[in-house]
Amino acid sequence: MDNTCYHCGKTVLYGRTHTHHRGVAGGRWKKRAPKKQKIFRVNFVRLSIIENGVKKRVKLCTNCLKRVKKDVKDGKKPFVTLATTSKTVKT
Repeated sequence: MDNTCYHCGKTVLYGRTHTHHRGVAGGRWKKRAPKKQKIFRVNFVRLSIIENGVKKRVKLCTNCLKRVKKDVKDGKKPFVTLATTSKTVKT
């Protein structure tokens, strides 16, 4: 299993963090604010789905899982069928 969402394909993003405090001398931006490289990771949930009558383990990001739960609650057909247990889906 690779680190992408099964449905939307979301994966890690690379960026920079930036602190928003002033420099040292008298409240002015005397020194530049430090910026560091950062990896923004996706919040994955490993769960089982049923695809073509076969149980399959996949990773879904929490946004996709939230969409599935909302579709089930509203009576719509979700894009994946969860092989649910009482632990997996809490509404």
